[in-house]
Amino acid sequence: MDHEPTLPPTLQNVIDQTTLKWIFCGGKGGVGKTTTSCSLAIQLAQVRESVLLISTDPAHNLSDAFGQKFGKDATKVNGFDNLYAMEIDPSSSLQEMVEQSQDNGMMGSMVQDLAFTIPGVDEAMGFAEIMKHVKSMQYSVIVFDTAPTGHTLRFLSFPSVLEKALGKLSALGGRIGPMLSQISSMMGGQPGLQDDLFGKLEGMREVINEVNTQFKDPEKTTFICVCISEFLSLYETERLVQELTTYEIDTHNIVINQLLFPKQDSNCEHCRVRTAMQQKYLNEAYELYDEFFHLIKLPLLTEEVRGPEKLKEFSKMLVEPYKPSE
Repeated sequence: MDHEPTLPPTLQNVIDQTTLKWIFCGGKGGVGKTTTSCSLAIQLAQVRESVLLISTDPAHNLSDAFGQKFGKDATKVNGFDNLYAMEIDPSSSLQEMVEQSQDNGMMGSMVQDLAFTIPGVDEAMGFAEIMKHVKSMQYSVIVFDTAPTGHTLRFLSFPSVLEKALGKLSALGGRIGPMLSQISSMMGGQPGLQDDLFGKLEGMREVINEVNTQFKDPEKTTFICVCISEFLSLYETERLVQELTTYEIDTHNIVINQLLFPKQDSNCEHCRVRTAMQQKYLNEAYELYDEFFHLIKLPLLTEEVRGPEKLKEFSKMLVEPYKPSE
């Protein structure tokens, strides 16, 4: 299993890059994204002033990983002074906006119709809400534990989706705003409500714009791909790398998780066959990525990594390459 890597096989490069503000961990479901993002956040907490870990996966695994309940407000993680976590469901914030607007009669139902006519806008608005929320908090670095790959890529395309949608809406607002005002007051709606709505959307657009610029800056943002050494996972990682390149988002670290390291004298047939398969895809990963990526190899453990102490222990393997015991 020895292969001399071109770049150091650790995430030390991420920890040393003090300009980073946003770090995403993503990959297929079940490859260990949450364990990786929690471990990385623990390592960052040792060198940064304050770290916020956010889960945008509706399955909300952070609570399970740390054995502590997290919600939509940042909560300090037990056993740490400067590590905070929160779990957000991106689609729920649009629901809130719609519910608020329902109190406003006819204009409210218009908001609702508008909100749902733009594809992806519900999630995009959720994204904008998260960003607004996060920007108002002063954290040195923010680590995202993202939903499985497909969702992640949508999540990262939101800035452009929302910007287009809001551009259209703003233009529309300028043209039909005065007319809406008259209709609304004739029908007993509150005056100035649509200004309020367009103002809200415009505010969102500004946040999105700024975040979008930061996401494309490799000094501020990087994406860590997490995979396992199997065909589907590697294929998905390659797709992810291609898409990130399209979105101009920096990525130069791949965590390869759940590797088997059977002992020399092991006579387990299952382990031998599986190790050979993993080795085959590991070689492919090196061929594809070795020149430009840090490839971090993590072992398959005999027990689950749950609770702060086990996560702390596991997190050391992100900065010191794992050496199997002979």
